[in-house]
Amino acid sequence: MNTQFSSENHQLVNVDRERYNSLDGLRAYAAIGIVLMHILANIAIKPSENYITLKLISFFTDFTLLFMIVSGFSLCCGYYDRIKSGDVTPNTFYKKRYARILPYFASLCILDLMMNPSLKAFYETFANLTLCFNLLPNPKIGVIGVGWFLGVIFLFYILFPFFVFMLDNKRRAWKSLVIALGFVLIAMLYFYTPEFVPKSPGRTNMIFCAPLFLSGGIAYLYRKPIFDLVRTNNLICVVFVIALTVSFFLFGPLVKNEFAHYIIENGMFVIWLLYAIGSRDIILNNRVVKYISGISMEIYLAHMVIYRVVEKIHIDHFISQPDILYIVTCILVIGGVICFAHVMKYYALRKVMNWMEKKNE
Repeated sequence: MNTQFSSENHQLVNVDRERYNSLDGLRAYAAIGIVLMHILANIAIKPSENYITLKLISFFTDFTLLFMIVSGFSLCCGYYDRIKSGDVTPNTFYKKRYARILPYFASLCILDLMMNPSLKAFYETFANLTLCFNLLPNPKIGVIGVGWFLGVIFLFYILFPFFVFMLDNKRRAWKSLVIALGFVLIAMLYFYTPEFVPKSPGRTNMIFCAPLFLSGGIAYLYRKPIFDLVRTNNLICVVFVIALTVSFFLFGPLVKNEFAHYIIENGMFVIWLLYAIGSRDIILNNRVVKYISGISMEIYLAHMVIYRVVEKIHIDHFISQPDILYIVTCILVIGGVICFAHVMKYYALRKVMNWMEKKNE
C-alpha cells in the first residue's frame, strides 16, 4: 500500500485509495460560507454595511461553483478508472448515487410539502424525488429551493460516463475543456439572450457548469505530479494561492465582461483545488473540517429549513443591534443544521436503511 506521512501535522494520505484529506477543508468552508450568505440575503434586519457584508459574504454564493469543481475531481477519484475499465456496472453506480442522496433529500422535500401543502408543491416534490428535475427546460422549483444544485450534480452523475469519454486522455481532456468553454461563450453571446432566454440560466444549466466538472477531472489526471509539487514546495504554493486570492478580490470587480469573470473566478477555484490536493496545513486538515465535510451536503440542503425555524423564534424581539442579531442568527442556524444533519444521517436514516436491508434479506 502506497502511503505518505507528514510528521509536521501527523496527516496520513493514502494515495492508492485516492483520499485527499484537504478537500474536506474546501467542502466545509464552502458549506458554511453558503449558509452565511443565505442568512444575510434573507434576514429582515440587515447588519451594518461594510466590505464583509457587501462584498465578502455575498461572494460566498459562488462556492457552489467550487463545489462543482471539487465534485468533478472527487467522482473521478472513485469511478474514473472503474468506469473506463468497465469494472463498475451502471446498476451499481446509479444505485449508490441514489442511496447517497435520495433518503435525506426526500425527507426534506416531504417535510417542506407537509409544512406548505399545495398542488404546486406536490408537483415540485414529485420532480425532486426523481432527482432528474434538471432535465426540465426551466427547472424553477420552490420546494427545497437550494436543491437546484443537487439537480445539476445529479445530471453530472447521469452524464459521468460521457465525461469519462471526454477525459479519456490528457490531450482529449484539454480539447474538451476548450470546446466546453467555447460553448459557454457562445451561449452567453447568443443563446442566453432575450431572443431565446430572457435571463441566463447560468449555474443551473449544464452547459455553464460543464467546464467546472471537466476542470476537476483534468486535475484528477494530473493529481500525482500536483500532489508532489505542492508537498515539496508547500510554502511557495501557500504564498502563491494567497497572492492570487487577494488579487482576485482587489481586481476581480474591475472585470465587467461576464465570460472573462467566469474564467478568472473559476480559475482561482481550480488553483484552490490544486493546492488542496497536496496540502498539509492544519487549516484544511483538522477534525472539525473533516466532520463538517462529512455532512456538507446535508448542511447545504437543510440550512434554509433550519433558518425558517429560527426565524419563527423572533430573536429580533430580544436583540436590537443588527450586527449582533446577524451573528447570533448565524450561530443558531449553523448549530441547528449541524445537529439536524448529524441526527438524520447517522441515526434516523441509518436505522431506516438498516431496517429496509433486513426486510429485503
